[in-house]
Amino acid sequence: MTTAKDIMHAGAQWIPAHETLDRAAQLMRDLKVGALPIADADERLCGILTDRDIVVGCVAMGHDPAKVTAGEMAQGTPRWIESDSGVEDVLQEMESHQIRRLPVIEDKRLVGMISEADLAQHLSEEQLAGWVERVYARG
Repeated sequence: MTTAKDIMHAGAQWIPAHETLDRAAQLMRDLKVGALPIADADERLCGILTDRDIVVGCVAMGHDPAKVTAGEMAQGTPRWIESDSGVEDVLQEMESHQIRRLPVIEDKRLVGMISEADLAQHLSEEQLAGWVERVYARG
């Protein structure tokens, strides 16, 4: 069985909830990613911050990204998947919650991220087409 760990991008990094959005943007630039999991003081997942969140939720609202923290942007219940979960569980989690990135957790620690690009690289054309249809064809 192919697992989340098999298809994830290893080496994902947290951003602490107390870090500012300007620092988050710099880290995204340096890592060449569009999203960062947010960690609380106990290094537990408390959200995901995207580049779009910074632009739409901070800059476009007239806020200073040097004064807004990643934790302030964390909303809702973060979604994640265990590293030994099967690919069908990954697809179901992403589909049912309409998310494009999914943190992978092992022993309560972040070990990677799964993005749409990871799915495209590791799924069969049939699997990918079915998933895309279910996610993007919703009216």
